[in-house]
Amino acid sequence: MDIREEYLKFFESKQHKRIESAPLVPDDASLLFNNAGMVPFKSIFTGEVPAPINPRATSCQTCIRAGGKHNDLENVGHTARHHTFFEMMGNFSFGDYFKEDAIAYAWEFITEVLHLDKEKLWVTVHDSDDEAADFWKRHIAPERIMRLGDKDNFWSMGDVGPCGPCSEIFYDQGAEHFSGPEDYMGGEGDRFLEIWNLVFMQYEVKVKGGQRVALAKPSIDTGMGLERVVAIKEGALSNYGSSLFMPLIRKVEDMIEKEYVYATGASYRVIADHIRTALFLLAQGTNFSNEGRGYVLRRILRRAVRHGYLLGFREPFMYKLVDSVVDIMGGEYDYLIQKAQTVKEQIQLEEARFFKTIESGIALFSMELEHTKEIFSGAVAFKLYDTYGFPLDLTEDMLREKNLQLDTAKFKELMNEQKNRAKAAWKGSGDNAVSGDFKALLEEFGENEFIGYETHHHSSKVLALLDENYKRVQTLGRGEKGWVFLDVTPFYAQSGGQCGDIGTLGNVAKVIDTQKFFGLNLSQIETTNKLSVLEKLDAQVDISRHEITKHHSATHLLHAVLYDVLGEHISQAGSLVEANRLRFDFSHPKALTEEEIAEIEERVNIEIMRAIPAKTEVLNIEEAKKSGAKAQFGEKYGEKVRVVSFSDTSIEFCGGVHVENSANIGSFIITKESGVSAGVRRIEAVCGNAAYKYFSEQRSLLKEAQTEVKNLDLLAGIHRLKANVTELKNELKEAQESSKVEIKVDEINGVAVVVEELPNGDIKEKIDELKNQNEKLCAMLFQVKGDKVLIAAGVKGCDAKAGDWIKKIAPILGGGGGGRPDFAQAGGKDASKLPEAKEAATAFIKEVIA
Repeated sequence: MDIREEYLKFFESKQHKRIESAPLVPDDASLLFNNAGMVPFKSIFTGEVPAPINPRATSCQTCIRAGGKHNDLENVGHTARHHTFFEMMGNFSFGDYFKEDAIAYAWEFITEVLHLDKEKLWVTVHDSDDEAADFWKRHIAPERIMRLGDKDNFWSMGDVGPCGPCSEIFYDQGAEHFSGPEDYMGGEGDRFLEIWNLVFMQYEVKVKGGQRVALAKPSIDTGMGLERVVAIKEGALSNYGSSLFMPLIRKVEDMIEKEYVYATGASYRVIADHIRTALFLLAQGTNFSNEGRGYVLRRILRRAVRHGYLLGFREPFMYKLVDSVVDIMGGEYDYLIQKAQTVKEQIQLEEARFFKTIESGIALFSMELEHTKEIFSGAVAFKLYDTYGFPLDLTEDMLREKNLQLDTAKFKELMNEQKNRAKAAWKGSGDNAVSGDFKALLEEFGENEFIGYETHHHSSKVLALLDENYKRVQTLGRGEKGWVFLDVTPFYAQSGGQCGDIGTLGNVAKVIDTQKFFGLNLSQIETTNKLSVLEKLDAQVDISRHEITKHHSATHLLHAVLYDVLGEHISQAGSLVEANRLRFDFSHPKALTEEEIAEIEERVNIEIMRAIPAKTEVLNIEEAKKSGAKAQFGEKYGEKVRVVSFSDTSIEFCGGVHVENSANIGSFIITKESGVSAGVRRIEAVCGNAAYKYFSEQRSLLKEAQTEVKNLDLLAGIHRLKANVTELKNELKEAQESSKVEIKVDEINGVAVVVEELPNGDIKEKIDELKNQNEKLCAMLFQVKGDKVLIAAGVKGCDAKAGDWIKKIAPILGGGGGGRPDFAQAGGKDASKLPEAKEAATAFIKEVIA
């Protein structure tokens, strides 16, 4: 039985609209991930937007609870029913049916579709909810209805907002399997398994600590865990024993060649759970990083790798499980099939990095062992956990092998400190939460019309004004900021990576941004004169729109060329389109080579020069998919979608603005290629006027460089400078080496006498140095330079004359020279006579000073 499909079909038969699972990353700034089936409908339940035309919906929502306020991570693998990733089936009523029908539908599905044994079913209701209890008595014996208090059977969205009692349905898995002290109805054991929660939203709390006020139109929110129901139907006593998980566990068994035993198999279960989470997040565009959602993803994968290490894995293995998950879930979520190869590469890279970290952790562990007698440092154990990702049980296992104990008190102290810091620092997803008078605008006016594809200006009426806090006002005074809601607008609202338009509203206001809130196109304005509701103004998009279109169309061409040059694994992982630049993130396992970057840049420019007319069509979603158009995961597409194509080069779903012809882009220059995270690369580029400015800046830089090197041929000038640098380095090296040469000094009649060859350095400077070191000196130094010989003589504090001395010796070397009595220089041409010259120089000076 395909339980997921049976559930959705059942509620479709009850006039519910089937809603596709929303992305795991929600539009809700207070959440890291979608953690319940009702999250995509939260704005309806809170009243931020009106209820849809059909007030009934059903879905099977993918959910994650691993980080932030809702975190099951540490329980996964150690219980039969906790998961980081799970699917929640739900049916929802937005002010339509209430308790009676919700209870009847639930009973009908469980007993007539799932055919669960009625004798094994129990229900709970809130202890004050007589109404729900009475409705349940129509279906189940009163003794199987249990009343519980707020802790178990009252649900609230938060300190303020909708709330109400709930009713839970339990399945008795049998006393023969579970007989612990908590295995009673209402206990914490696993015998009585909760399978469905029916929430009756009948109250609202308007202020924190305020009274519950009855809602005029109460609603229904239900949630049923798919994994639990599948396990029950298959007779498995743990979710991990079902067909959703056992193929993954068996694959791990095969890889590690160790049998899975439930009692000691927590590591197998952690791996089976975490690979699902990693695959879905990566396939939906979340990437490994050191912050936010990407950090949660990294922790989840590394936790699985740590458990693999416990089993004996010493190299990447998680990526080998991807195909097994795709086999199980790819039929329902086809994007898993499309992204499988890319995700495997990303996981393998991340695993390889972490296995290196594990080895570093073992080195730290070994170092601490040298200082441990009986109790291993809790601080070091915590560092192993926090910095190197070692689970406590791995550290304890290694200590048991050494018959050592761990200072668990210190470890727990540091762990609690970290948890408190994390709790204090967590402020949601990091996005800006927005609330305001949007529902009133939608109810009064509906969504406004965007005409910016056809025109850049329009005479538009101001239907509403909002202040900076999104509250309705009748006027905005001169110099104030706020938001304007026009009946018809040419301003494009930020979406799909493209920035929002700027411009003017007559001579009354500057448009500084345009955003979309719950389908409403609102422009942020700064007034130059007073502005009031119902005024009619000329809405004019700024000229920068032309540059935005160039960069957006170039992004499409770049995407197509990357796919062609690098391979079919390429998929978009994010983008930014502005008037002066574009940024495109894409899946690829390694940095691009200079040759690849050059080819990509050239190919995009060739497509621009082909002058391809842009074609825009509005198609049915299925027709658009059949056309081969690329869709971006996470974007919300209706039944009709806009498809932008440049011949057969590029075909994409896109709601953005584009050039009419690729030739309008002008030129395309890649300014940077870099890595974003494991398996994700980024290209930054400029087009149009920004490309011209880039060329101008490069030309100015070239002229500056030519001036600096004093050569119009820049490379020749650089080569000359490099040669000069090399020469100077050699001279410096010679000088340094000459300073190390020991000079032999003889003393004759109280005078220091030096006659030596100096291989390197400046012989004149050396003589000056010798003069400084001696009161009386006669020194002659020789230095061979190629086939020539340099000679220098210096005299201090005695009757000898340097000039006479050098005139006597230079001819021996085939040269001549002269100088002052205290210093003289000469050159010679015959280096072979150097020994003879040195001997003559010594004999001459001895006679002079004798």
